[in-house]
Amino acid sequence: MIAPVARVETIPLRVPAPDADPLDSTVETVLVVVADAEGREGVGEADAPPGAVRALLEGHGGHLWSQGLGALLLGADPVETGALWERLYRATIYGGRRGLGIHALSAVDLALHDLAGRQLGLPAYKLLGGARRERLRPYCTVYPGVPREGWPVRRLMEETLRQFDRALAAGFTAVKMEVIYGDAVTDDELVGLIREGRAALPPATGFMLDFGYRWDHWRDAARVLSRLDDLDVHFAEACLRHDDLDGHRRLAGAAPMRVCGAELAATRWELREWIERGGVDVVQPDISRAGGLTEMRRIAELCEMHGVECIPHGWKTGILVHAGLHFQAASPAVPFVEMVSPAVFDSPLRRDLVGPEPVVEGGTVALPTAPGLGFRLDRDVVERYRART
Repeated sequence: MIAPVARVETIPLRVPAPDADPLDSTVETVLVVVADAEGREGVGEADAPPGAVRALLEGHGGHLWSQGLGALLLGADPVETGALWERLYRATIYGGRRGLGIHALSAVDLALHDLAGRQLGLPAYKLLGGARRERLRPYCTVYPGVPREGWPVRRLMEETLRQFDRALAAGFTAVKMEVIYGDAVTDDELVGLIREGRAALPPATGFMLDFGYRWDHWRDAARVLSRLDDLDVHFAEACLRHDDLDGHRRLAGAAPMRVCGAELAATRWELREWIERGGVDVVQPDISRAGGLTEMRRIAELCEMHGVECIPHGWKTGILVHAGLHFQAASPAVPFVEMVSPAVFDSPLRRDLVGPEPVVEGGTVALPTAPGLGFRLDRDVVERYRART
């Protein structure tokens, strides 16, 4: 039974981790809970500063284009996700068409899809148009960390190889090797490390690379990518500065593998710039930053029209993992979805916040069947890690 929105809540979570890797996004998140008049809840999350998201949800602006999102949702029909997206987008133009306003809207949209699916008794992918494939294929991100005191590159490489083994044992048949080493290695050394990693995997394993915005000039990136042509790399991620669209276009024309980007991009309009001006082969918008499932559906259709793959970025909790699977289910332009697996990368929020964990068998995951986004939120974990300040 459909019931109107009666409550909107933001919950910042943080794991006390003084020795955490500086790029580990799983140590904190911000949840957005949208509840209806009958007490049913939908939950989303944003990959954004928790305090900023809370301000955008709970604030009260006087201008037509600068209003608090939470108040606008009260009394609304959660099933009308598209209409609500447009209403909230127009109400936060001053807060950031491509910044924090969209990040907050993304979390709200995820929560609305979760709530609407629970009200209707349907998995969220059915609200996106239905399944376009029988099985879903995640790739496992293998992230050993970045060079820092006590963690030299050699130790990071050893951890990478251990995570490869864990990923294969967990059922994955595709992995992404994070090589965010910065100035700790030369380009020649980097090529050697990548070759060492690829040699440790079965030949049929899908293989992706993330360079962590390593190069300032596209020619430097092209020199390295040309030396990896024989490794069957599916895509090369974050080679250049994020906003260097012209550089990405030139690199995509010179590289022997797919060049991708746009993990920080938001809305169909910015993604269109990446496709038409940036000329990339793969875009990686994050569902919790780019506008939620409503906008990601539009982005995927744009990609399908242009023959570009859409492989969403996802480095947060299990909420984003479940959302990514529903998105892939409904989108033919999405050959993979990123998964941070607790079997490979141990993180309390990723491991414990929601369940059940999707089961990977033979490299694929079955279509979700539970209503909404299909997870159960552990309220004890929420209270354990709720950020009080």
